[in-house]
Amino acid sequence: MPEKQDVFRAENVMSKPDSPRGHRKITSAELIRELHRTVDGIAEDGISRGDLKLLSRSLRELRVAFRFFDTVRNHPKVTVFGSARTPEDSPVYRQAVDFGREMARLDWFVITGAGDGVMKAAHEGAGRDRSIGLNILLPFEQSENTIIAGSPNLIQTKYFFTRKLLFLKESHAIALFPGGFGTLDEAFETLTLLQTGKTHPLPLVLVDEPGGDYWTTWANSIKDSLLRHNLISSEDLSLFRIVESVSEAVEEIQRFYRVFHSSRYVGNRFVFRLKRPLAPEELATLNSGFADLLSEGVFSQEGPLPEESNEHELAHLSRLVFNFNNLNFGRLRLLIDHLNR
Repeated sequence: MPEKQDVFRAENVMSKPDSPRGHRKITSAELIRELHRTVDGIAEDGISRGDLKLLSRSLRELRVAFRFFDTVRNHPKVTVFGSARTPEDSPVYRQAVDFGREMARLDWFVITGAGDGVMKAAHEGAGRDRSIGLNILLPFEQSENTIIAGSPNLIQTKYFFTRKLLFLKESHAIALFPGGFGTLDEAFETLTLLQTGKTHPLPLVLVDEPGGDYWTTWANSIKDSLLRHNLISSEDLSLFRIVESVSEAVEEIQRFYRVFHSSRYVGNRFVFRLKRPLAPEELATLNSGFADLLSEGVFSQEGPLPEESNEHELAHLSRLVFNFNNLNFGRLRLLIDHLNR
């Protein structure tokens, strides 16, 4: 198994520059004023009470969640998805326990939907202190599992869309075990956000039991129905990895952060933060092998940019800076894999 990973801040910013204010960083005070103007506009619009309740509840849920996640901002986190119906004597359950235990040993927090089955297994392995739960309040009442029940790390949500936002926004990795509609929904949602650049780059690991074919069957269906009809690109298949063991799953996650640390946009430039500087020949290889990712210019290696001056904990990292064409995020993942070799 790999050794413990360096703690890093959970800030992989993927929002593309679209502000009419130009490249000036918008202050927190300006954003607060913008929120107030939006609320005042809602009052003027005279929307229905039901819509007001939805907006109020979702904003309240996000406020509570953001406040909690700010307390664990400097810790890596992996979200685990899988069936709530998985029995405790199944190989998949035991795998999820082992996965949670190993990630906790490496100082990661384990986030799940707080239910039973795979979710309980991952929390069982991680232990109560390293577990985070995002429970969904359903009409037929999904109760939280016994590991996370009553924990200060448990967040209750009414809406799937706020819960889904938190799963992706706060995670450095996603691990999916076999499951039903909900699990497949999360798999496709994660892939859609990765493919379109609407979430930060992260490893997406699909864990089959040894000798199992749940995810390989799923992937073959993707190739037969989507890739064959040119509805996705072959590079999009690089956005996920299928493994059959916990050790492979953990190694895949650790490998993703071997050199790559995090990313963000600074103006029109895309910035990869790296754990070590690149040698001149490595930079030359990128400029010859991945030039198709550039809208203009070349890959360059720099120190922290002026716009990152308030991120002191990241100042020691090298920067790979380039003008990304914002088109092929599957190829972008291949670039990250190349860097991590």
